[in-house]
Amino acid sequence: MRKKVAIQGIKGSYHHGVAQAYFGDQIDIDECMSFQELVHSLEKKESTDAVMAIENSIAGSIIPNYAYIDEHDLTICGEYFQPIHHCLMALNGQEISDIKEVYSHPMALLQCKEFFRDQPHIKLVEDSDTADVAKRIKEQGLKGVAAVAGETAANIYQLNILAKEIQTIKSNCTRFFILTTREDSGVDSKEINKASLKFLTDHKRGSLATVLNVMSDCGLNLTKIQSLPVIDMPWKYSFFVDVTFTKYEDYQKAVSVLKIMALELKILGEYKNQNG
Repeated sequence: MRKKVAIQGIKGSYHHGVAQAYFGDQIDIDECMSFQELVHSLEKKESTDAVMAIENSIAGSIIPNYAYIDEHDLTICGEYFQPIHHCLMALNGQEISDIKEVYSHPMALLQCKEFFRDQPHIKLVEDSDTADVAKRIKEQGLKGVAAVAGETAANIYQLNILAKEIQTIKSNCTRFFILTTREDSGVDSKEINKASLKFLTDHKRGSLATVLNVMSDCGLNLTKIQSLPVIDMPWKYSFFVDVTFTKYEDYQKAVSVLKIMALELKILGEYKNQNG
């Protein structure tokens, strides 16, 4: 069956590029202008899979997306690390000195703040999607307006690139989750070497350390930990963690022990590590 992949943004966005890199070119795309729309696309079976940004090497975690995955019982079936190369683009014939406003996704603007400090005449305006701004500039013939987006967007919407590699940190990279509503990720257990888990701890000394010690004793390597407050339960937190392992059996042992500890453990996904 041909896959239909939900992305945040439109064709030419970084989400679109990840979808093609992960699934190949022979896919259909469901363009969603928000992560909430993306989640609904999966739930309503309007798409078979989805690509969702979860963290950036400069700006950090996208906190609301952890809640979306948890609250809507989505399954993480894979991940993809996408190098981010931001470009400043506008209509042909425009120069940087002509630009009065730059529109882009808030995350993209944040990642390019150093570049724009040297352009005090430019006003930065947050928008819903990098590629959508590029498309709007072309369709509406907007002069004095530029977009921050990837080079692919400039090619698709025929805009002139005024500056390349304008991100503050040149090694900028975003991690994306590949999501589905299926309980089984579809990955062979022999290939699974990474998992994303959620658990709660008691608000007392050593609770978190006990959990981390179990993971360590079972041979799991903690690669990410993110805390979120539990709604309506002041000072109680849930923890979202990513762990890698060499043996799937070690991971299963750790999960068994953690379940005995009654931590409200939830497996968000088991998949193949894509970061070496």
